[in-house]
Amino acid sequence: MSYTVENLEKSMAKITITVDADAFEEAMVKSYNKNKKNISIQGFRKGKAPRKMVEKLYGPEVFYEDAANFAIPDAYEEAAKESGLEIVSRPEIDVVEIEKGKDFVFTATVAVKPEVTLGEYKGVEVPKSETEVTDEDVAREVWDNEKQYLELKDVDRPAEEGDVLTIDFTGYVDGESSDNLKGTDTQLELGSGTFIPGFEDQLIGVNAEDDVEVNVVFPDEYYEEVAGKEARFEVHVSKVQAYDTSVWNDEYVKQNTDYESQEDMENSIRSDLESTAQSDATSNWEYDLIQEVLNGSEFQIEESDKDLYVDQMMSEYESYAAAANMELDDYLSTYLGTTEAQLREFFRTTAEFRVKMTLVFHEIAQQEGITVSDQEYEDRLNELAKQYNYENTDDIVSLYSEEMIREEIVQEKVISLIEENAVQPE
Repeated sequence: MSYTVENLEKSMAKITITVDADAFEEAMVKSYNKNKKNISIQGFRKGKAPRKMVEKLYGPEVFYEDAANFAIPDAYEEAAKESGLEIVSRPEIDVVEIEKGKDFVFTATVAVKPEVTLGEYKGVEVPKSETEVTDEDVAREVWDNEKQYLELKDVDRPAEEGDVLTIDFTGYVDGESSDNLKGTDTQLELGSGTFIPGFEDQLIGVNAEDDVEVNVVFPDEYYEEVAGKEARFEVHVSKVQAYDTSVWNDEYVKQNTDYESQEDMENSIRSDLESTAQSDATSNWEYDLIQEVLNGSEFQIEESDKDLYVDQMMSEYESYAAAANMELDDYLSTYLGTTEAQLREFFRTTAEFRVKMTLVFHEIAQQEGITVSDQEYEDRLNELAKQYNYENTDDIVSLYSEEMIREEIVQEKVISLIEENAVQPE
């Protein structure tokens, strides 16, 4: 086997690989052995016709496709390894020359890792903000928890913020309605921000059995048909209800919740909120550190690199769908409430950041000698299996792939390195 490499534009390369005639003859033999059971020639039992006879009648071309499939994988793998190219895509294979008794020549066009000039990643100076949990935050979360255990009761008065209405509504945009603009027996807590901005405010003061008109403007972020447009809703209020808080005391809390008392509930919720706030602050700091390192580095990224990232992310979800024995469209609709086109567009918006981050992390890992030991890999496999209730770690590998798991561990190590060497501004 021999090869040559041609560097193309846009982080692509073409490897021209030559398999010598003797090696290709071995592939032809394999192809014949694979296919002979399906070949019938008069005078011979099915599958017993000599190869020379088959080639005389049908031509050696009948074995070329499978022979190529036998020859290409090993030859490509050897050439890719010897070339030293940092290949980041599956090869696009084109057969250049294939003929019995001659060298077999094919090309493999591949995407290679874009060039990156690494900036400073030690001593990065980024402030870490601390998010304060206020008494109002705690009270709001306590009330949200409290409502889960309280009964709604009808009230004979105008609706106030915090009340829960049961409504029927029909909306009109440009004089037309649709199923997306209609609802029946819909519960709406006033002040929850569940509906379109301005909708709930216009229901303050209504009574049960009132019919009212609500006028709003859809935000620009809504789906295309209504985004930014004015809408008129005809609303019928069938119920005005409020939460019955008269039963809420320490005894009720102990009997109906996982808490010992109202104070225990409040303290536990405060602790959870503080833990979440600390975690969010750390995540935001990590992102800012990474962004600072990226800003100080130089890249040569092409659209094809972004396309490759999107394809890789989509392939992960194809694996998830396959593991669930579902078609991709059904899986995305069921578990994410989205479509393939929408998910691709989402990944597209983050592609440049993710591609740059991956390049920088690989470069840092190489410079710092960061690797993943087999023990670390096995430990992570066991953690994932336990987390997702898999008895066999092979199921985890089929879902995530070894490369993906090792990549995640490397990224964690690099982030830790950047954090440990970061500097807090005075």
